[in-house]
Amino acid sequence: MCVRPISARGVSMYSSDLVEKMQRYPSPHPDIKLYVVTYRSQGLRVKGLLAVPDSEGLLPGLLYLRGGIKQVGKVRVARIIQFASQGFVVFAPHYRGNEGGEGQEDFCGEDRHDAFSALQVLSDLPTVDETSLHVFGFSRGGAMALFTAGYCTDLVRSVVTWGGVSDMKLTYEERKGLRRMLKRVVGGSVYKYPERYEWRTPLHMVGRFVAPVLIIHGVYDQNVTIEHAYLLEKELAEHGKRFETWYIEDDHHFTPAKKLQVTRDLCTWMKNQR
Repeated sequence: MCVRPISARGVSMYSSDLVEKMQRYPSPHPDIKLYVVTYRSQGLRVKGLLAVPDSEGLLPGLLYLRGGIKQVGKVRVARIIQFASQGFVVFAPHYRGNEGGEGQEDFCGEDRHDAFSALQVLSDLPTVDETSLHVFGFSRGGAMALFTAGYCTDLVRSVVTWGGVSDMKLTYEERKGLRRMLKRVVGGSVYKYPERYEWRTPLHMVGRFVAPVLIIHGVYDQNVTIEHAYLLEKELAEHGKRFETWYIEDDHHFTPAKKLQVTRDLCTWMKNQR
């Protein structure tokens, strides 16, 4: 369970004791301010991008968990702006070891704590309604989102996984091009160290979920096959959890128009969760 940091809400943008620094970042949107945030996660200084729409009242918060590793799948300003323009304060951690942050990215290992701490930072911002915190994960970020839902049960209002990884063992088996990276990060193959891949598989967290889950997946996805969505759906159903599935005739990266429409739809879905 996440422990909310003690802080004085409503004082300034620095109200979380996990935040070390916030620096303004150029924004392409006149009504959305961007900040580069340096925050603490397991004693490491980790970087993230924060988007804050202009508003006189409190807004729901969205934790955006990117996919990929290193420069592949990195946080994109345009994508964060898409979510913020739907009325969310958005915080997107880069994960440890990226964009000047300390440590080494661990692909759903210890770096999952970067998501947990980021959610705490988001909940403590004076512009955020701490009773309306939502978690979104794309691709590898889907697994990070599921871990966050299972660990931060007291904070998460809803979870969305889009083209998300749910089983790291399956990722190793179906993505031959990723095996070298996985062996390096995990410390060996899934056949030699199955328990290390099991530890990076969030399906065992499903029983702890409180928040409803929305599964979005492209039927023709070859990067993260739809089998990941089916496995998650099965686990959620067996545990009697609330969930919804949107299986869409597309691949891992939707067309720009379809991506924007699905983004708007999922933002509406999140806002409707109580």
